[in-house]
Amino acid sequence: MRLRPLAATAALVLSLGVLAACGSGSGSDDEPASSGADETSSDSAFPVTVEHRLGETVIEAEPERVVSVGLTEQDILLELGVTPVAVTEWYGEQPFATWPWAQDLLGDAEPVVLSQSDGIEFEKVAALEPDLIIGTNSGMTKKDYELLSAIAPTVTNVKGSTPYFSPWQDQVLQVSRALGREADGQALVDEVEGKYEAVRDAHPEWEGKTATFSQGGPYDGILYVYPDGLSTSFLTDLGFTMTEGLEGFAPDIGSQAEISAENTALIEADVVVFATEDADMFDFLQDFGTIDTLPAVTENRSVYTDGTLAGALYFLTPLSLDYALERLTPMLEQAVAGEAPREFPA
Repeated sequence: MRLRPLAATAALVLSLGVLAACGSGSGSDDEPASSGADETSSDSAFPVTVEHRLGETVIEAEPERVVSVGLTEQDILLELGVTPVAVTEWYGEQPFATWPWAQDLLGDAEPVVLSQSDGIEFEKVAALEPDLIIGTNSGMTKKDYELLSAIAPTVTNVKGSTPYFSPWQDQVLQVSRALGREADGQALVDEVEGKYEAVRDAHPEWEGKTATFSQGGPYDGILYVYPDGLSTSFLTDLGFTMTEGLEGFAPDIGSQAEISAENTALIEADVVVFATEDADMFDFLQDFGTIDTLPAVTENRSVYTDGTLAGALYFLTPLSLDYALERLTPMLEQAVAGEAPREFPA
């Protein structure tokens, strides 16, 4: 996930009984106008049992009211034909927390938008009377899981994951299992991987080139950079090799490397991708540490994104990866050739 100032999950003094009672009402002012699964889907796969990081969950029947308490799962649900009754805002304040690459699939639906600024909004979730809660990218704790499971069957990310991070493929398959559509999820994974493989095959000159993926600007004197394996597959799947040693600057497993101004030389690579979001961030980045003298910067081997492309690289869902591949490919071609513009994209 992207390091944003997300508040830690607050300790809520709510009994499981109170939460269950909240879910027994007839509706609320937050009820969305449209919801539920694709009418053409079949319930023949149910019941299904989904193993995950916090246990296992049995889903008895095809869910019709799905709530996403994670930060990116709305993309996966929509592409699998399910319009969630509620989604969770990460950042960007997009309409109904849905970014441009997924807006067509959302259509006229108006899901309730939840917030994680003070932790999961359990009472709001309960009031929506969901029959499935998805949180594969939610930071869900064991206590959160127990509270949510008292409301509806709840599925989080796969075993072995950190609270937030797991590979996008695992998240797609986990969500599709909960919907009884694992084959559809595998088809999405295969399709996206095939597209990246085709671009990789078309660019043998990228094979083995080193790359660094960094946030677009420093926060509180720190530049957050992604070690190999943490949200970097969009580069390694294209043949690049991630810069080594950055994991030693990550405070925790599954966290970004924290690079101070005096250590910016550590991110040097054949290509550096900066997820810049606006012109001010670009300017701030150029003045940070020794960025302005980094060879990848001075030799025009750095990529700078706009805000939407940055969001696509942070989301890492099939929809956002498609969006990113189309726009990033020509930018990487320029960077490898030393012809990338040193400016914020117009």
